[in-house]
Amino acid sequence: MSSSEEIFEKVQETLVDALGVDDEDVTPEATLVGDLGAESIDFLDIVFRLEKNFDVKIPRGELFPENLAAADAGFVDDGKITEKGLSELRVRMPHANVDKLAEAPQVENLQDLFTVEFIVKFVENKLNQ
Repeated sequence: MSSSEEIFEKVQETLVDALGVDDEDVTPEATLVGDLGAESIDFLDIVFRLEKNFDVKIPRGELFPENLAAADAGFVDDGKITEKGLSELRVRMPHANVDKLAEAPQVENLQDLFTVEFIVKFVENKLNQ
């Protein structure tokens, strides 16, 4: 079992390699898209590298759930994530800070859930299963 600090260091190394950023840029609160410049294709690479570095299997959509902004499912209304959508996020992403998103539930703020700390918590949960 790895400590949170050890997991953070490995996640930091993973993101430095995947995104070509500096170590000091990969802080717990850094967002993958806004702060570290990740693009959609990078998310696949990050999952692949995490699987390799932590010797875990991450099924598609488990770390970065898909269709979170699906209007037809009632998760979004007029560009805002509904209570139903926030509830679904809490179920699908128990390691994310959904309460913070609930303060400003615009769809464009969804990407702010994906922080370095989010990945560290996900990996911790994965390793503890």
